[in-house]
Amino acid sequence: MANIREILAGNIKEYRRKYGFSQDKLAELANISSQYLATVETCRKFPTPEVLDRLAEALKIETHELFAFSSTPQAELEKLRQGIIGEVVKAIKESFIEETRNKKKK
Repeated sequence: MANIREILAGNIKEYRRKYGFSQDKLAELANISSQYLATVETCRKFPTPEVLDRLAEALKIETHELFAFSSTPQAELEKLRQGIIGEVVKAIKESFIEETRNKKKK
């Protein structure tokens, strides 16, 4: 069973990817540094209640949802699905940005 830091880290990553946010973007929205967010997502730091509230607000969820844990097969499939969707959205955004840059160079 995962510990609280692992659950928090996994949920932050999952929600961040679900919304297509980079670590930099989520950190900006939560008014924290991207380096600090990275340490939270790798279980090296545990945020204060104030930072937890700001992360939840940036992710448009209730703070307690950052600690939700479910080990049902359906929940795991949903996590996987959301992760895939987040990665696809990220790839599309990056492709669009690169295409825009290439057009500007021409």
